[in-house]
Amino acid sequence: MWQSSRCSKHLTAVTRYGQRVRKPTIDPVVWHPPKAPPRAKQRQGPVPVRLSVFDVPGTGPEDVAVDTDGNLYTGIADGRILRLSPDATHVETLADTHGRPLGIEVDPNGDLVVCDARRGLLHVDVATGQVDTLADRVDGVPMAFCNNAAVAADGTAYFTDSSTHFGVDHYRGEIMAHTGTGRLLRRSPDGTLDVLLGGLQFANGVALAPDESSVIVAETTGYSLVRLHLSGPRQGQHDVLVDNLPGFPDNISLGSDGLIWVTLPSPRDPMLDAVLPRAPIIRKMVWRMPERLQPQEKKTVWVQAYEQDGALVHDLQTSHAWFHLVTGVREVNGTVWLGSLTSPGIGQIAL
Repeated sequence: MWQSSRCSKHLTAVTRYGQRVRKPTIDPVVWHPPKAPPRAKQRQGPVPVRLSVFDVPGTGPEDVAVDTDGNLYTGIADGRILRLSPDATHVETLADTHGRPLGIEVDPNGDLVVCDARRGLLHVDVATGQVDTLADRVDGVPMAFCNNAAVAADGTAYFTDSSTHFGVDHYRGEIMAHTGTGRLLRRSPDGTLDVLLGGLQFANGVALAPDESSVIVAETTGYSLVRLHLSGPRQGQHDVLVDNLPGFPDNISLGSDGLIWVTLPSPRDPMLDAVLPRAPIIRKMVWRMPERLQPQEKKTVWVQAYEQDGALVHDLQTSHAWFHLVTGVREVNGTVWLGSLTSPGIGQIAL
């Protein structure tokens, strides 16, 4: 969620392709966050966690996807899409988006759907490595921050554009401004693009219900999971499935266990919660301060899993010497794979 000197995604907030990127101004919106639950102050989960970490040849494998053969896929900060063997010991470069790949999904044909923060929604052919654009504009306007997706059985892609004000290079501006301009989008197999939900607070992770009757989207700066009903008597309506999370939810995914797995890259920040309801000028001043003086991420490894009714099932939190800022999660047959926005590796937890 915050600046890290090891992450090239964040370094581009100052320089991009060798050129300085001007830091945008912010126009903060006043928001009264709910009081953080006691769990936000704890640094370990209720049960022991067995964490293994595997190196990757690059930095920031933000998300992890797994195909039917057990192969792992992830995208790193320099634009490459990597394929790892099921035991994560062999790594090869599959493709290069020439952008910043974030969310990654396996589609019904075994190919990849990639949310590239700079290039939009992409299709990657796993046989050839060819990269094609599925969507990069909404009503003719380029997307600012394509982030995460879920793909239905018929190939329909549900995905997020986190903000219309801030791109990936200045994502912290969205955290500080709280603009509520995030969107949940749908791309149908025929190419039709629809905006399903707007007004989201840093729209991020996406997961479909097992029967695809609803889609869940994470609001990173709303500390919540929002559910949109796609069929049934409540079709088109949305509600809050999980509210007042103890951390900032990032990517989410549907596990093979039918649970909604949620990453929490960092616990709630008391300083941020304190300034959100106050005069906007305070956040403008904080935004102008050097990065080192602004709220920093807490180094932790943290994921949770919820039932379809919002009941908490797993709460796994631990620490590691250099693996942290966990943004991607994928549970497959009792093994939980983890991606990180800043670390040069992927994690594995055995349930």
